Amino acid sequence: MAKSVNLALQGGGAHGAFAWGVLDRLLEEGIEPGAISGTSAGAMNAILVAYGWQVGGADGARELLDQFWTKVSLNSPSELVGSQLPDTQLTSMTGWMLDILRYISPYDLNPLDINPLRFLLEELVDFDALRNDCAVQLFIAATDVSSGKIKLFREYELTAEHALASACLPTLHQAIEIDGRHYWDGGFSGNPAVYPLIFDCSGEDILLVLLQPMAGHELPTTSSAINQRVTELGFQSTFLREMRAISYTRQQAKDKFFSASTIERRFKSLRFHLIESGEVLSSLEQSSKYDTRQAFLQELKERGRLEADHWVGSNFGAIGRKPSCDIEAMFL
Repeated sequence: MAKSVNLALQGGGAHGAFAWGVLDRLLEEGIEPGAISGTSAGAMNAILVAYGWQVGGADGARELLDQFWTKVSLNSPSELVGSQLPDTQLTSMTGWMLDILRYISPYDLNPLDINPLRFLLEELVDFDALRNDCAVQLFIAATDVSSGKIKLFREYELTAEHALASACLPTLHQAIEIDGRHYWDGGFSGNPAVYPLIFDCSGEDILLVLLQPMAGHELPTTSSAINQRVTELGFQSTFLREMRAISYTRQQAKDKFFSASTIERRFKSLRFHLIESGEVLSSLEQSSKYDTRQAFLQELKERGRLEADHWVGSNFGAIGRKPSCDIEAMFL
């Protein structure tokens, strides 16, 4: 039996292939996306699911996800170089290249701002059709460079530029200009943004698909490990603060026997669900987020499917009836 769920999809570069596997399994099971909030790689997955669903339902969404992630790997630098190197050497080389890019502006390195992802999105997604007849509510997060505020782009205004804005890492790409404003990766301000799924949607089931583990981190002591953890915290802090605020509001509403306001009733009615990457991604180096080799992406997809399969077996029946995770215990 099909069940409607609102999805919050976290970003994480190539690690978004894990969410690809999660979504593939959920769509196979009969999950229907009512609304999707996505950031960076999560934004790509959100747009692909929405347009694929528009064209061909669940099967169309799964097919489009497959096409996108397969094409991402074709002729990618890590695919071309990685086939000649062991994984450890490839990881070291990628890390070295990322360190170098800290000192070279993308405005100097790539003055024409050539981004293969732009051509791939325009090839796979008819944005005109998506804007005119999208059945899924979309909230695509980007960060306004000037103000630092989050900007949510909606399904009725989306172009490839909006998707690129959500995934624009400032050390790799020039800021994306839209209507006179410049945008960087949405992870700086919301990874992912959950509040629109509460205030702008009607569904009561919200499924968080997280690529950054919530716990289990060891104390980093090497320079590379410290830098990696600092980066992770930077992209996770806004999400943690938002979820703490949501959890606190829910707890306050639950403590009241009578909820007079519409907002209080809304928060009390929400049912949260969670799929985490856990040890699958926590053990990987930061540089693996740039590893787009086909074998690596397929491995992440299969791990995502497996994690989602475990979740379906234990929690699918909770959708529409009760939450399957206690966010107050997790975030307060």
